[in-house]
Amino acid sequence: MFSRLLRALILIGAAVILLVVTWPQAFDLHNSWVVAHLVSFRAVAVIGAVVGLVLLGVLRFIRPLRRTLGMAMVLLALFGIANVGILASRGFTTTVSPTQGQLSAEADADSVTVLSWNTLGDAPGAAVIAAQALAQNADVVTLPETTEETGILIAEAMRDAGRPMWVHTLAFDLVSKARSTTVLISPDLGDYTVTNAAGSGPPGNTNVLPTVVAEPVDGTGPTIVAVHAVAPIQYEMSNWRSDLDWLATQCLGDDVIMAGDFNSTLDHMAGRASVGGSVLGNCSDAALSIGAASVGTWPTAMPALLGSPIDHVMATPNWRVLELQVIESLDEAGSDHRPIVATLTPAS
Repeated sequence: MFSRLLRALILIGAAVILLVVTWPQAFDLHNSWVVAHLVSFRAVAVIGAVVGLVLLGVLRFIRPLRRTLGMAMVLLALFGIANVGILASRGFTTTVSPTQGQLSAEADADSVTVLSWNTLGDAPGAAVIAAQALAQNADVVTLPETTEETGILIAEAMRDAGRPMWVHTLAFDLVSKARSTTVLISPDLGDYTVTNAAGSGPPGNTNVLPTVVAEPVDGTGPTIVAVHAVAPIQYEMSNWRSDLDWLATQCLGDDVIMAGDFNSTLDHMAGRASVGGSVLGNCSDAALSIGAASVGTWPTAMPALLGSPIDHVMATPNWRVLELQVIESLDEAGSDHRPIVATLTPAS
């Protein structure tokens, strides 16, 4: 009798754990340590479920455990199916568009192409970054972990290629390149100025790593937010949650484009939308809009379909997504993040 009760409790406990990992938002645990990490790699969890099913299938030949192991297999199968369904609903079949580097036929003079790449402290070098920005015909380039010096070199290379850019950088200090974020903006969008504080923490910035908020000088055009939220490591969890809250407030305007390293998947952002269909504040996720929100941007050491989609391009409803690509061809360029590029056009 005791043995049966123990097995039942184990199965119930396993069911609860699998349910929490599948949809932690339902338990308000999506921003909690450990759970936040587990939900970041849904595809890996599916592979783990498959491996578990195989092992349990072999162990089922042990007669006294056959029934219990059979029920455990059912739980793992449901867990795997649920996560595959979530991944499929967000889109995991698109990595690189067949028209990479080319604007959609629908694009026009009002379209904006945004390239974002966490460069791991300038690792790919200015020449590689500039070449990618030119290949994508980028109007905005957001570069977490990129110094002002490298930003200027990128802009000079792009200027020499006939694509001038203004450079804006915020650095919390010069000790670590990770504490710098640079954004390049085409003069075609007009003059921009940085309007948020260089000091860390709300109300002027994210807590540990800098985010750049650039607004058009004449008030015409989108506010550009180059994002870098801190990673959800054990001792930064409160700062990470605060960063996401602050970023949501930056997208409460009517015309905002945000791009960068959010160190967060769509699961982590749950509960921070202000309108239906948005993800953070009024902003929706470009990858989700175009069916590529399950394609991993980090780390480059893992295949894109197994990685974590923590780099994003987001925009307010006045923008519509034409194209989005997660670029895998630069996995050996030095950064542990993949570049993500999206072309947006006015929705009306």
